[in-house]
Amino acid sequence: MTAPVLIAGGGIAGLALGLTLHQIGVPFHLFESSREMKPLGVGVNLQPHGVRELLDLGITEADLDTVGLPAREWALVGLNGREVYAEPRGRLAGYDWPQYAVHRGQFHMLLYRKLLERAGPDCVTLGARVTGYRREGDGVVAEVAMADGKTRQVPGRLLIGADGIHSRIRAQMHPGQPPIHWGGAVMWRGTVRAKPLRGGSSFVGLGTHRHRMVIYPISHPAEDGTALINWIAEVTVDASGGWPDDAWFKPVEVADFLHHFDAFRYDWLDVPAMLARADCAYENPMIDRDPVPTWVEGPVALMGDAAHAMYPTGSNGASQAIVDARVIGAKMLEHGVTPKALAAYDAQLCGPVSELVLRNRGMGPFGLLSLLDDRCGGVFDDIDDVIPEAERRAFMAGYKAAAGFAIETLNAAPPTIPPGARIV
Repeated sequence: MTAPVLIAGGGIAGLALGLTLHQIGVPFHLFESSREMKPLGVGVNLQPHGVRELLDLGITEADLDTVGLPAREWALVGLNGREVYAEPRGRLAGYDWPQYAVHRGQFHMLLYRKLLERAGPDCVTLGARVTGYRREGDGVVAEVAMADGKTRQVPGRLLIGADGIHSRIRAQMHPGQPPIHWGGAVMWRGTVRAKPLRGGSSFVGLGTHRHRMVIYPISHPAEDGTALINWIAEVTVDASGGWPDDAWFKPVEVADFLHHFDAFRYDWLDVPAMLARADCAYENPMIDRDPVPTWVEGPVALMGDAAHAMYPTGSNGASQAIVDARVIGAKMLEHGVTPKALAAYDAQLCGPVSELVLRNRGMGPFGLLSLLDDRCGGVFDDIDDVIPEAERRAFMAGYKAAAGFAIETLNAAPPTIPPGARIV
């Protein structure tokens, strides 16, 4: 029997890869450390280049509508509540595919259900963490710690580390890597049932680059006009002492941080009142990892957050994980299920995406708010007097090009994986 491709991690990256490998006829097995798949997390945006790949995987817009809705506008608003920049998104912007704002946990479970429906329940082992690997012959052997305390040695043709920012596979591949990077931004995030802002499906960034809110709906509106609203509240503090907590993601009370946003009251939005009605609230630092020179070591590769954990400022992490999976599949079609395919994947994406990690560390598209703060402290009467429209549009165009979803380039690009293509 041909050894399968081993996937370490059952998050968005690992599930997208499993679906891709099943689509092109490559045997695989996925190991996930959780003993049960649960819908964790709140909102996440799927950019048009990510949605394109999902549709090519057979995940329909009707499927996505069950876990979110198309995003139609992206807007930045200054500290005084006045608009800095706004643009349409998805098809309204001219893309051939929509952008979606989804509930991360529900989207994750959608991918998981699709994988089990297509590849069968035996393709996944829960309660199993890949803790290391060794190369053996033309393949690899993964060391897998099982929930019962036993360790298995599992042979595979290739091993793909989709095991997140704390990746054991990355740690073995790059033992001298620096620790997780925290630049001082603390995020509180959660959901609330409320009426959507502006056009009804708008992503709104409000405040400054160091003190801001992000607000957008992640469900279609109910009969009363309300939707499930994802919110992120963020402040930047002194990071010289490192993250002061052992927990990277924990539930908190809104009252613990509400005072930071007392002044965020406008005729179109009362942030303290909105946060007071929140369904839940979680605290976590905004973290990433310094880029590494390669994501590949022979028959082993990294993808998703294991390869390129990035600040969420560009709403690009989930989309890039999906693109990773599709490019790995495309390279296997070209080079076979071989280390050569992984090397080709690394050559195409590692350099550009590493640059994107650093660009997002510089606040990505929210860099406009940094520029605004430098010029006027975030308070203005006429934005054109502070940052002319042409400059604002050029700034955003530069980010989209770096992130891989410039409209003309994406619309003109052929499918990453041709319809019906399979490993012979």
